[in-house]
Amino acid sequence: MPPCRRAHSRRTLNVGALPHVNHRTFRRERGKDVTPRTRPHPPRRSSLVALLAVLLPFLTAGLLAAPQAAARTAPDARAEAAPAAAVARATTAAAVPAATLTEVTGFGANPSNLQMYVYVPANVAAHPAVVVAVHYCTGSGPAMYAGTEFASLADSYGFVVVYPSVTRASKCFDVASPAALRRGGGSDPVGIKSMVDWVATQYSADTTKVFATGISSGAMMTNVLLGDYPDVFAAGAAFSGVPFGCFATTDGSEWNSACAGGTVSHTPQEWGDLVRGAYPGYTGPRPRMQLWHGTTDDTLRYPNFGEEIKQWTNVLGVSQTPAATDTPATGWTRTRYGATGDQAPVEAISLQGVGHNLYANGMAARALTFFGLTAGGTGPQPPAGPCKVAVTTSAWNTGLTATVTLTNTGTTAIDGWRLAFTLPSGQAVTNGWNATIAPSSGAVTATNVAYNGAVAPNASVSFGYQATHTGNSASPGAFTLNGTACTTG
Repeated sequence: MPPCRRAHSRRTLNVGALPHVNHRTFRRERGKDVTPRTRPHPPRRSSLVALLAVLLPFLTAGLLAAPQAAARTAPDARAEAAPAAAVARATTAAAVPAATLTEVTGFGANPSNLQMYVYVPANVAAHPAVVVAVHYCTGSGPAMYAGTEFASLADSYGFVVVYPSVTRASKCFDVASPAALRRGGGSDPVGIKSMVDWVATQYSADTTKVFATGISSGAMMTNVLLGDYPDVFAAGAAFSGVPFGCFATTDGSEWNSACAGGTVSHTPQEWGDLVRGAYPGYTGPRPRMQLWHGTTDDTLRYPNFGEEIKQWTNVLGVSQTPAATDTPATGWTRTRYGATGDQAPVEAISLQGVGHNLYANGMAARALTFFGLTAGGTGPQPPAGPCKVAVTTSAWNTGLTATVTLTNTGTTAIDGWRLAFTLPSGQAVTNGWNATIAPSSGAVTATNVAYNGAVAPNASVSFGYQATHTGNSASPGAFTLNGTACTTG
């Protein structure tokens, strides 16, 4: 089975219209369709000819100026409760009703017959950002709208949300065919790019703030979109995905068992080359990437998470050694590569004991913070302190010892401590003292022993470890105490 998520119940659609588009309006009562409103009988031919003679210049000008698109609207509780002005926008101000999920047709090149749904908040910005929210297998654009918070967050921050929707039987996005894995190749990415272009034209969108996010199949498509169109997307957030090109097939199949099973592995350079090969000759900036994965994912297995990190750190030209590691929530390990702030080049969040369907409320807001769309584009930074960490290292050919001193710079005593940090690549702890350190490499946590768990204000505690290395004997660069970032030095 392709990666999937239980589909949310689809909302009933009411057929509406844009100016210059013929339409019928349907109402639903108690689950039954009500017959369309009866249209008036046509006027007499002589009256019609005279009327056309008057209106033809205006119609011609209108057709030249207006997009050739139609709209169908799905009811939204927020829109129904809002004043009429918030729903029915003037034709010169917007192409679709505000605060209403709307299907747009005729939006541009669409070789795989995707559907386009769009949500425009009532307080849409003058030059809004655009977030493309891509659904999972068996899902749809309306299901993605109903099951995530992107629309309600758009109400707060004024951006436009695009919900692409697959029409093929599997309801999965094409992330496997050669056509999907190259710029302008003629599959789903082309249609999604057309949706972005349509929104950019209709709403004077800020084309430097176009983002992609998705779940499962949508997460895989997020990887593909950032690879195919690095000049369009500024960043992406992939929830339970796989690297660009991992799912590639040449036999028309939509499924790649080796990739899904986590057995496809490449060097960072090889993964990066797959991305760069999607748009040969491109030398401009590359989009940032946020990655999410559960450690017990049995649909797209957890090794794909590490392969994605290898790929995007290589694409963005940053070290695979995290610049910062912390625990923003219980069971989460967040690593940042290339920088320590909310908009690091690569951010990866691992969820311990969580399976494939990891998306939950609150995660969309974290994605927006990574995109730079919250709190004026900066987002809340992890607090520094009340702790300070200093490290001294003594190294020899293939080994080292390190002494770590943790100081409580706060005003209250610490009663039990867990200090998280990431060892540089190639280092592995062989033993330690005054703390229990696990695992032996990568993102590790040092936990107090029985006699040194209490640290008074302005007091310090020290522990150490011995490790092997393969040439990199540097000290860890960032530390978090019980989930709070510490200063270093």
